[in-house]
Amino acid sequence: MERLWSPWRLAYVSGGESNGCVFCDAQANEQAATLVVFGGVTCFVILNLYPYNNGHLMVVPRRHFASLADATPEELAELMRLTRGAEMALTEVYHPQGLNVGMNLGRAAGAGVADHMHVHVVPRWAGDTNFMSVLGDVRVLPEALEETASRLRPVFGKILAAAQD
Repeated sequence: MERLWSPWRLAYVSGGESNGCVFCDAQANEQAATLVVFGGVTCFVILNLYPYNNGHLMVVPRRHFASLADATPEELAELMRLTRGAEMALTEVYHPQGLNVGMNLGRAAGAGVADHMHVHVVPRWAGDTNFMSVLGDVRVLPEALEETASRLRPVFGKILAAAQD
């Protein structure tokens, strides 16, 4: 039997949680900041520490709130602008065949972080869910998160700068 080691997932699979909010902590934690791909005024873009696929991004408001109804017009506008930028950057860097863009509002809807609203942007390819995910409950990702961040950062900045012109 082959073994695939992913010790960084232990906190996730064992139910370990931060005492605070992971997104609020990410803004203040230098180590977590290495996952930030782009920082806007009211929102930021961060790599998912437990990605479904390489390039799995989340667009997160800086302010802590749980639902779209609690967002200001400025937060909503930047949330959508950065989500659009994430789509464009992932398309340029990874050439996916599709993208999942979505949010789960509330624990019953599947939100892992229910009290800090965020949008997932996940690149997809035909056949990216294979027997490892289905039978082994294991996902194999061929790229380290640091490499993903270094590939996306310059493209994300370029795309958003061009969109403001």
